[in-house]
Amino acid sequence: MTWKKLDTVAAAYAARVKSGEFSEDAAQVQLARRLDTLLLEVSNRRLASKSSALGWMFGRKQKSTKPPRGLYVHGAVGRGKTMLMDMFFELVPAKRKRRAHFHDFMADAHDRIHAHRQKLKNGETGEADPVPPVATQLIGEAWVLCFDEFSVTDITDAMLLSRLFEQLFSQGCVLVATSNVEPDQLYRDGLNRQLFLPFIKLLKDNVEVVNLDAMTDYRMETTTRLPVYHRLSQGEGSNAMDLAWTRATAGKMTTAETVHVKGRDVAVPQAGAGAARFSFADLCEAALGASDYAAIADRYHTVFVDQVPVMSETSRNAAKRFITLIDTLYDRKNRLFISAAADPEGLYMGKTGTESFEFARTASRLNEMQSTLYLETSRASEAVNLRKADKKL
Repeated sequence: MTWKKLDTVAAAYAARVKSGEFSEDAAQVQLARRLDTLLLEVSNRRLASKSSALGWMFGRKQKSTKPPRGLYVHGAVGRGKTMLMDMFFELVPAKRKRRAHFHDFMADAHDRIHAHRQKLKNGETGEADPVPPVATQLIGEAWVLCFDEFSVTDITDAMLLSRLFEQLFSQGCVLVATSNVEPDQLYRDGLNRQLFLPFIKLLKDNVEVVNLDAMTDYRMETTTRLPVYHRLSQGEGSNAMDLAWTRATAGKMTTAETVHVKGRDVAVPQAGAGAARFSFADLCEAALGASDYAAIADRYHTVFVDQVPVMSETSRNAAKRFITLIDTLYDRKNRLFISAAADPEGLYMGKTGTESFEFARTASRLNEMQSTLYLETSRASEAVNLRKADKKL
């Protein structure tokens, strides 16, 4: 897209408005300008760091500069938080930067901690506390972090966050995050939440909290829906999914496959031509997590999920997995075919717990994933275009 070539978030945003992708919103314009301020601050810090590194050449020691405060952007689903953060990430001049879904980042951090403990067990390191060296590894790879969908529901994440980010912030980390909830509502009903509260204070000390109070759900403004979401209640179930599967795999023979994820195997019941097909039970009633969904999403550009039921408080674990699954597929631009017992807005009927408001984001994303715009920019569309290009060569 041409907006990537522009040098400010405000200009990139204006270009997309001009193209007719969505209408201008005053709150989004204001956030774009605040992101541009941070963009300038990060640029100045890079220049200051270079000057400090070269200070010995001029016989003087440069003063270290304090890292700029990041941004924590919260607001209702579909208001453009992720879109604007992604514009910032594309334009930010830091070479060591990382854009990740929050659950993916935390899974990576836990893996690194486990690896450090194995080294300690094997006598390869004498450092008993794994958090400082892991934080040093992470900051060495990226000092500008952009997190999509900051949402803490796992107690292991909750207990790690304060210690990990105390180290990261002390080493100059600049964090930009999007969330559906304000910081004070993070891990709201979590076990031992009082132990999590120091992280909230740490977060607010190191980021500016911004409420993106945009007027409309921009995802729905230009949503021309394509037949990828099939409602079981309207008789659009297995036959429609079977036909879509045949087309997605170009009629080729499909087989069961296995995806290897960190020492264990995840079964894929049907796979072929870059597509994989599962039942809801396969993915959300089994003991799978963010890293498993990431491995599936990275391997297959198209994912089919059959027989998604209406969920409630009695199926909270399955609902949490479904939320993580959709976040992962959306974040990686996978094409999704789904058969479900209700429209996206009616798939979760629970009224308590974090799932009740998190599912609003899931419903919004399921709607967007049916749109022409989303599907034309999905990885499946890119794969088709590459095959066409290869045939011409």
